[in-house]
Amino acid sequence: MKKIFAVLMAVMALSMSGQVERPKLVVGLVVDQMRWDYLYNYQWGEGGFKTLLRDGYRCNNAIIDYVPTVTAAGHSSLYTGTTPAFHGIAGNNFMLNGKNVTSVQDDSERGVGGNDKTAGKSPRNLITTTIADQLLLATDFKSRAVGIALKDRAAILPAGHHPVGAYWFDKGSSSFVTSTYYRDKLPQWVSDFNKSHRKELSMDLNNTPMGTTMTFAMAEQALINEGLGQDDVTDLLAVSVSNTDMCAHYYGTHSPKVDSIYYQLDLEIAHFIEVLDERVGRGNYLLFLSADHGGTHSHPRMTAHGLPSGCWYNPDALTAANEALEKQFGVKKLLKAEMEYTFYLNHEAIDSARLDRDVVARAACQALEMPVEIQWAIDVAHIDTYPIPTILKERIKLGYFPGRSGDIYIVPRTGVYAGKTEWAGSNHGSWSQSDSHIPMIFMGWHVTPGETSRLTHMTDIAATICSMLHIQAPNGCIGTPVLE
Repeated sequence: MKKIFAVLMAVMALSMSGQVERPKLVVGLVVDQMRWDYLYNYQWGEGGFKTLLRDGYRCNNAIIDYVPTVTAAGHSSLYTGTTPAFHGIAGNNFMLNGKNVTSVQDDSERGVGGNDKTAGKSPRNLITTTIADQLLLATDFKSRAVGIALKDRAAILPAGHHPVGAYWFDKGSSSFVTSTYYRDKLPQWVSDFNKSHRKELSMDLNNTPMGTTMTFAMAEQALINEGLGQDDVTDLLAVSVSNTDMCAHYYGTHSPKVDSIYYQLDLEIAHFIEVLDERVGRGNYLLFLSADHGGTHSHPRMTAHGLPSGCWYNPDALTAANEALEKQFGVKKLLKAEMEYTFYLNHEAIDSARLDRDVVARAACQALEMPVEIQWAIDVAHIDTYPIPTILKERIKLGYFPGRSGDIYIVPRTGVYAGKTEWAGSNHGSWSQSDSHIPMIFMGWHVTPGETSRLTHMTDIAATICSMLHIQAPNGCIGTPVLE
């Protein structure tokens, strides 16, 4: 008996001495459609972006190395350390089992807190683990993770597969909601938040600073009520600011509306850092700030100053290509759909008419290349046969998930984006610097202030966080830790 007791004591002592030092909390701040240069355009107070730049380590040449550069793929890649080719979130919308779905659509679940008859949401379409999931595995499932955003996909995908909760804004009910994937009833603190902020939540959150304020107010309540960062087990809080993207799509980069939202964002970041310092302690949390993608300046803004630009309107392209294909093959709608610079072949119609898939695809590419705004139309199944730059081939491959992504990928001429020429709003989705160059800053626990201009990638964030925490990187991670 004494020998058994001695062995147990030795094992316990070894376990205690071998404990890994980690921060109490990891905080991810993702700003939707935040271009890298916004870090230097939007500095007003002393406590927001200036604090991050002064006290953080910034990677000035952080690039998204896949296409399409869109919200769902970006949030997934930030927290998994990999790209759509591996994590499966091929876009905001994609085909799944022949059906057009959103990235977080899950018809086996239902909404909770708003209209309970609405389609449910979940992270099930994400097929790899996240930082949050790896924390759970490393802590014997004691870590707690929460995702907060106005957009459902921006709250759900970063929080991983088994968080305490993920909450997003439902415009129909003017409240933050969740789904039955997480729980059957809203926590009392979320219900109380919705009641106490009914007036603010009834405002236009998409195009005003109030959307930013409500996002951070909700995040602060999650921090407090879920007890994040209050013990020795590392937790994760994923916060995404969505109205920066929604407003920019409508009003354009550097518009007064967008400027006002970034002004408020600067204030909210300053306040949130104060809250984290007070509740968790500056040396006890590890924070990163990044973006899911950038944004291209609007055509009117560029041409007004004599700068090259262009627009390409997707629905017109789909209609024109289908008309050309029908004229050649005598079959209607040989292209099924267009989503985010990719076109889907109608395989059922091709098979039914006994057409050669590759012949139809080549004809479709030729038809889609007709507008001067399109540089290449590429049949992804045969991408290695195309005389296009290697770097572009790699980005297309890293963004392609078989069965979900489209068959044909469109590469617009540099500076061209999807939209009508008269639209004042910005857009994104392409490989260009405007869309793929994003901010990347680490601050807090064990971070020495500094900067680098060497090439880094969006996927390096998860690799860096997991390396610092001494936990295994997500199972699809292809990123490299920022060793500095």
